[in-house]
Amino acid sequence: MTIENLKIAIIGLGYVGLPLAAEFAKHFDVIGFDIDAQRIDELRRGHDRTLELSDAQLQAATRLSFSGQLQDIAQCNFYIVTVPTPIDEHRQPDLSPLVSASKAVAKVLKHGDVVVYESTVYPGATEEVCVPLLESGSGLIFNTDFLQATAPSASIPATKNTG
Repeated sequence: MTIENLKIAIIGLGYVGLPLAAEFAKHFDVIGFDIDAQRIDELRRGHDRTLELSDAQLQAATRLSFSGQLQDIAQCNFYIVTVPTPIDEHRQPDLSPLVSASKAVAKVLKHGDVVVYESTVYPGATEEVCVPLLESGSGLIFNTDFLQATAPSASIPATKNTG
């Protein structure tokens, strides 16, 4: 993959994904993917109810398209996963959005693709949880057939026991 043939999909169009998609769309064709059909419809109409982007910013992102259909991101070769990782009442992370996104990406993952996780996760989560899902769902081998990275700012540091 070269910068000239980069085809980007942003998975999850929340407060991280949507601005990231718009920023990348200044230089590349980008498909913003989300499972929320209402969200996709409103973004296609040029409005972001979360106000992460103004209507003018959305209109200016002419290289950005939106879809809720997995087959629409199948031609991409660079996937950035920005789904939420909520915590429960015991402050334990709920990885189900990350698991769902990984399973979805695995269905379209091809030899030479790159998957970047920009979701807030604890150290090791992507290697222990996401990569095995990408491998099993795609039949590809990590670091041989596809690459994976985690954005450093997206890790939750280990907490110290101060008690």
